[in-house]
Amino acid sequence: MSSLPSGAIIAPSVLAADFANLQRDCEMLNVSQADWFHIDIMDGVFVPNISFGMPVLEAIQRHAKKPLDVHLMIVQPERYLETFKKLGAEIITVHYEACPHLHRTIQQIKDLGCKAGVALNPHTPVNVLEDIIHDIDMVLVMSVNPGFGGQRFIEHTYEKVRKVRQMSDTVMIEIDGGVTSKNAKQLVDAGAKALVAGSFVFSSENPIQTIADLKNI
Repeated sequence: MSSLPSGAIIAPSVLAADFANLQRDCEMLNVSQADWFHIDIMDGVFVPNISFGMPVLEAIQRHAKKPLDVHLMIVQPERYLETFKKLGAEIITVHYEACPHLHRTIQQIKDLGCKAGVALNPHTPVNVLEDIIHDIDMVLVMSVNPGFGGQRFIEHTYEKVRKVRQMSDTVMIEIDGGVTSKNAKQLVDAGAKALVAGSFVFSSENPIQTIADLKNI
């Protein structure tokens, strides 16, 4: 992963793109102020929804000119880590709730040369990170229940972000779910660095301007 940009990192969620015009939307992100492509992989087991798998990610990789931030909402993610690396993932995030051997999974991600993240569902307390936070690059705080886009932001997220920041001055904090221009600044002020926005970007009249507005909070 290249050096981090100043200000907030904006990572539009491709799950909210128009899949009939995926190349168009990828090219839009390339010319926008977006920093990363956020890729949500869902298996219908860990979360109720199914998103997309390797063929779609391969198509995204062909057109994306920015880092792929891959969020695995799946059981047994360790089975697929090498494949996601081959498909261009620079950051791989797994869920605490899906990994009984979390430390080993994090080491696998790092051994592949990727940045390693751990995601927490809304009602998972941050203290579960105590023994792993200094081994990871990023904590992804789910600010909606995972599985579907367009959900309402959970207000308790701000407090969770502050608690994670108290645990580590250096770990990156990413927020996923319900991010808009109305809460972005408060999230950054609480300690977040990366903001995932899906419906807010892709359902707007001018996605490029919407991304710029988030970038310049």
